[in-house]
Amino acid sequence: MDVLANNDWRRRRAIPEVDAELDLVVEDAESGFCGAVVGFEFGAVVLEDRFGKRRNFPLEPAAFLLDGEPVTLRKPRQTAPKQQRTTTASGSVAVAGHTARVARRSRIWVEGIHDAALVERIWGDDLRVEGVVVEPLDGIDELSSSIRAFGPGPVARLGVLVDHLVPGSKESRIVASVQSPYVLVTGHPYVDVWQAVRPSAVGIRAWPEVPRGRPWKEGVCAALGVADPADMWRRILAGVSSFRDVETPLIGAMERLIDFVTEPDDEDV
Repeated sequence: MDVLANNDWRRRRAIPEVDAELDLVVEDAESGFCGAVVGFEFGAVVLEDRFGKRRNFPLEPAAFLLDGEPVTLRKPRQTAPKQQRTTTASGSVAVAGHTARVARRSRIWVEGIHDAALVERIWGDDLRVEGVVVEPLDGIDELSSSIRAFGPGPVARLGVLVDHLVPGSKESRIVASVQSPYVLVTGHPYVDVWQAVRPSAVGIRAWPEVPRGRPWKEGVCAALGVADPADMWRRILAGVSSFRDVETPLIGAMERLIDFVTEPDDEDV
């Protein structure tokens, strides 16, 4: 059961605050990443799973599960002096002196070149370390046939990031046809990946409302007084420097895909 599927629980009862003490084991409610607290970086808590993999997560309200129950983590008043570390744009600990791994057969597909550029901006360093290639599609209308042509398997996993993946959408119906255990499709609720960028990163108060039936990017550009969508995209991408500049659903979706396509397989033996 997705504990975040119904936000009513936030109103029904108070969510306890818990000190993020070292070695406390919690689960990130959005991505499912489970690990022990090992420190803090730039205001985010660092969790390490049982395989030694570390990830940074913002200390947002009710963002974690402790023994299956939602909690809000807070940084303890007294903490040991933290070591100086370099982090990637995704918030993970950078691996010093590591060269890019030879590309895996596994892939991550995204809907278009803007999605691919945004993923590269935030997760590029992590993907090069893992040897994962991101490939843009021209939409997902032919997703099933593309998956058959790819031929997913134990050493060729496929992750797919989908825009506007909400109940009742065309995208949700297409995704429902995917049955392979070696394919994971995740997504975010935004009409376009542009909208997954926080408005503050772009210098606006909110993304404009676009009437149904009008192309979303066209409507956004018109509302913001931008003549060329390419200029708007350059402005958006220039405003993104880390995971803090994009919305949580996109972060969670990408983290799940990276975990899926990098699961140990015959290539790692």
